[in-house]
Amino acid sequence: MIRIAPLGRVLAVAAAASLALTACGGGEETAAPTSSAPASSAPAAAKGDGVLTVGTLLPQTGSLAFLGPPEFAGVKLAVQEINAAGGVLGKPAVEIDTDSGDTSTNIASQSVDKLLQQKADVVVGAASSSVSLSVIDKITGAGVVQFSPANTSDQFTTYNDKGLYFRTAPPDVLQGRVLGDLILADGSDSVGILALQDAYGTGLADNVQKAVEGGGGQVVSKVIYDPKAADYSADVAKIKEANPKAIALIGFDETKKIVPELVKQGLTADKVKWYFVDGNLSNYGTGKDGFPKGTLDGAKGTQPGAEVSDDFKAKLMTADPSLKDFNYGPESYDATILTALAATAAKSDAGADIAAKLTEVSSGGEKCTDFKSCADLLAAGKDIDYDGVSGPIEFNAAGDPAEATIGIYQYGADNTNKNIAFNTGKIDG
Repeated sequence: MIRIAPLGRVLAVAAAASLALTACGGGEETAAPTSSAPASSAPAAAKGDGVLTVGTLLPQTGSLAFLGPPEFAGVKLAVQEINAAGGVLGKPAVEIDTDSGDTSTNIASQSVDKLLQQKADVVVGAASSSVSLSVIDKITGAGVVQFSPANTSDQFTTYNDKGLYFRTAPPDVLQGRVLGDLILADGSDSVGILALQDAYGTGLADNVQKAVEGGGGQVVSKVIYDPKAADYSADVAKIKEANPKAIALIGFDETKKIVPELVKQGLTADKVKWYFVDGNLSNYGTGKDGFPKGTLDGAKGTQPGAEVSDDFKAKLMTADPSLKDFNYGPESYDATILTALAATAAKSDAGADIAAKLTEVSSGGEKCTDFKSCADLLAAGKDIDYDGVSGPIEFNAAGDPAEATIGIYQYGADNTNKNIAFNTGKIDG
């Protein structure tokens, strides 16, 4: 079992905090926009209209499209349960779905414009950290809550989001620590890292390197690649030249091109230990869109999130019967339920009012685990502490989870993965 050391983090509200220890990032590299507003500035007032409108900004296209179906299903299921329990503020919640694309297009910005025009009170998304960084100023500047189920870039922890950005996925300092510890625990003291060039890829690569080197191992090669490249032979050759015992592949959909190149150059999973991350931990299978049988056999990977119960998987399947991956479905569900509970507690669907109650409804009160029971407690005048399907949820001052779980998965000969362990760590301010 891997032990997670106590975590530290730097908060936007602190002058300094020691770092003892971190889905996703963007499809392509994009510079993080810098807000021109001072840290104390308040968002433009977005008045509620009495109807909770949940907008989604999730991938229907682009390099993280495989994450879209479970995320959309999570939001849809949550809205169905909210409305079955009587809705919010006496009215049914409304869901508006849009595509986030990735940073190779302008889809996200156009989708946000659509959501703001339709008076979304919260935007659930994006999955990609780089996509979120490209629209966070537009969303929070409009006084709307942005609530990501999958952003893991460390940049959001100190970003000037006006108190309107939250996430149910942990920053990459945690996943990096767990992955680095896993590699060392498996007996590999020399590691090659292949990571895509974007906020997620470089950030997670740095955190993995810190964990490996902090544990006495060595990163013998770190290659940051262009996710739009037509060919990855030169990138893989650099890793091969360093002769690592393990390879950490931090990427997205381009993994489907990199894996065959690793095999071609003799770096097969039975000779060099392979490790994946949340951005590419998909059930690839052996069909026409997968890999030859046995390609991934023995490879491992990490994924933020607690174990998804069979019962919740079945519920997600009612929202989308075609699901084959469940990554970040629980986090999307929890983000939506929490938003509805915050609006209920605030007696308002205005973004600033929702944001002001999100921490309150997720900590310190009576435990509850579904919208109806939590809403009933609120109606009775009680404080609540919602614990979700993605795990116990409590936010720190930066809007990050104060505690999170990372799952460890292993592939079989059929190129699909199964969980083999879960590790939980606190993220202290």
